[in-house]
Amino acid sequence: MTSEQVSRRCVVWFGQPTAEECASLAQAGWRTRIGDVATRDGVGMRRDDVVVAMADLRHSDSDTVQSMGRLMDEYPWLPWLAVVVQETSADAPEVERILRASAAFFTAPVDMKRLIGTLTKIGCGWSPAVEKADVPGIVGAISPVMRTTMASLRKYAPVDLPVLITGETGSGKEVAARALHGLSRRCERPFVAINCGALPLNLVQSELFGHERGAFTGANARRIGHFEAADGGTVFLDEIGDLPLDAQTSLLRLLQEGTLLRVGSSQPIKPDVRVLAATHVDLELAVAQGRFREDLYYRLNVLRLHMPALRERKGDAELLAQHFLDAFRLRHPSRARTFSGDARQAMRDFAWPGNVRELLNRVQRAAVVAEGSLISAADLDLQGTLPAIGRSNLDLMRVSAERAAVLQCLRESHFNISECGRRLNVSRVTVYRLCKKHHIALDELREGAPFGVLRPEKGGARPVTQNM
Repeated sequence: MTSEQVSRRCVVWFGQPTAEECASLAQAGWRTRIGDVATRDGVGMRRDDVVVAMADLRHSDSDTVQSMGRLMDEYPWLPWLAVVVQETSADAPEVERILRASAAFFTAPVDMKRLIGTLTKIGCGWSPAVEKADVPGIVGAISPVMRTTMASLRKYAPVDLPVLITGETGSGKEVAARALHGLSRRCERPFVAINCGALPLNLVQSELFGHERGAFTGANARRIGHFEAADGGTVFLDEIGDLPLDAQTSLLRLLQEGTLLRVGSSQPIKPDVRVLAATHVDLELAVAQGRFREDLYYRLNVLRLHMPALRERKGDAELLAQHFLDAFRLRHPSRARTFSGDARQAMRDFAWPGNVRELLNRVQRAAVVAEGSLISAADLDLQGTLPAIGRSNLDLMRVSAERAAVLQCLRESHFNISECGRRLNVSRVTVYRLCKKHHIALDELREGAPFGVLRPEKGGARPVTQNM
């Protein structure tokens, strides 16, 4: 095979690339060809060539911007990238059209490492359109760890078996559950999401399985539970570790026998539902501590899907941020169109303790407060933050401080959960959840057994009250 037959990788740069930019591209195996917007010259290619077009707006006047937009319309099959400066205004429709049509954006000075990484993905067949359409509802999944997760998700979706979804709070467990439902044969039937930690403790059985009229005080009519309402579809049990033991028994019966009993009824009902469950706690530890039924755990853990933390998803945060910004602008007016170089670097460096949910909240806030078309690191409130590696000790200190605060409040309230919740200004359910998070054994505290270096004060501690 001659050198002329080997496929070439080329960036057609419509603008004025610097010598350093051209040298970096050449070192990475990409040839730079200078294109002329006015004459539309430079896009010629052979069948096997990999060609990416660059819309460089750093030195463009209004006429050039309009010509660039028309050129992009003429070559929609080309992957387009864009280079802007901090002062670039996206208020003009022509500029906005260019930014929207571009697969990625770069601010001067160009982050060449990210540019070459983006070009490499495009050379391997990647495109943002494929990313968004790959799995319903899931975007920004270019990282290897998310690719592995999405491969498992696609395998599990058609199989009508329970799936246990694990991962930190805010990592997208419900999004994954909805994707499993959307790719299954049940996609046209109901998807019912239930937060087990938010159910009224005295009404859990009724909420999940329904009740008959007169089953208890206040039951003035028959009620259809969530499982019956989801007949033919999918039930998603979020924070399954918070489900009380009596409801765990009823759920086990449903998974084993396919039947449920409404409260106050002896007539079994057979709903056709698929059960998905999610948790951010260690269910194996909960089983060992007697807080979760072992047989139910094995019934739920037939298939297991782990949602990685955002800090583990290298490169995904920027795609997700742009998606969230685009979605926000569809509903609300905003001058912001994309993110500056310092904002993108800050997103890459940040540890994201709140995961995808935190990223969404920061992007929405930034879209409101940003003064120009580019969101800065300061708009995201990430200016001066420590990189992910440097945050480990700080995160440990925060966890330790939170645990100490909960223990101190429990002691001061004589281990009364309701009083502790009032003092911390949180719900009783949150107090229990914090205790589980920090492995604070309430039963041992109630019995006066030692717990770490803190003990209930002699003569001053009352038994833990769990009026649930």
